[in-house]
Amino acid sequence: MEKQIGFIGLGKMGMPMVKRLKRKGWDVATFDAKVKGTARTIGEFVSVLVPSRIVWIMIPAGKPFDDALRQLAPRLDKGDIVIDGGNSFYKDSMRRAKKLKTKGIHFLDVGVSGGPVSIGLGRFAIMVGGEKRIYEKCKPIFRNLSGTPAGYMGKSGAGHFAKMIHNGIEYGMMQALAEGFTILKKSPFRFSLKDVAKVYNSNSIITSRLVGWIQEGFEKYGEKLKEASGTVAHTGEGEWTVKTAKELKVFAPIIEGAFKFRVQSKKTSSYAGKILSMLRAVFGGHPINPKKKS
Repeated sequence: MEKQIGFIGLGKMGMPMVKRLKRKGWDVATFDAKVKGTARTIGEFVSVLVPSRIVWIMIPAGKPFDDALRQLAPRLDKGDIVIDGGNSFYKDSMRRAKKLKTKGIHFLDVGVSGGPVSIGLGRFAIMVGGEKRIYEKCKPIFRNLSGTPAGYMGKSGAGHFAKMIHNGIEYGMMQALAEGFTILKKSPFRFSLKDVAKVYNSNSIITSRLVGWIQEGFEKYGEKLKEASGTVAHTGEGEWTVKTAKELKVFAPIIEGAFKFRVQSKKTSSYAGKILSMLRAVFGGHPINPKKKS
């Protein structure tokens, strides 16, 4: 495989991935409608890529992705590969793979988990759906992006399905931690929450990156979390997980409760909500208070 790839989307996830691939010796062509890339238009972007092309798209799910694909697909040739590294709904990925296949274009749906900081360090998880043969062909890309081996999840849609469930589980884990630390704060004891987090993250049963990020957040923002918003943003994956569980007749009260908490947080602020906002800021690079002007 030639070490050349095209990247569409230079946001907080896409840009660190591009930089890492360049450090690994890849020739990376880039395009972004809002950020300056190596190409000014989609046409120019495609023209600099040598067939068989590999194009990784790292933009928001839904209409933005479909709009980009609508511009890109007519310019691609049979045998080219499109990789969706965003958080698309798995049924959309299945639909796109089927449509591109009629044109002889291959499609991989790739779930990426780790956040911008982890991506910059190459410490993140990759979950791939699509044809096994195309997955094998793209392995050098996955290997150079992450120090963790990519996991082949199965046919088209499986990569984004696995990532959807991953994020649903993440909702539940974050919610449990937020509730637990809220109880600690309101207890009759004067706990140092960052010290509790440090102990919890020192070879205990709940030792994890999330607990480590709670400790980091308390050290950075203070335990009162005055800067944090009690309104917790939520993306599609949590809601999709809840709906999919119901479609499959799977009882998932923890994930559903965590999702409903985020929805309700728009009306009712809480300390638990502040912890969730703090966590999202530490590992995901999200604003700790979107309404606060910088």
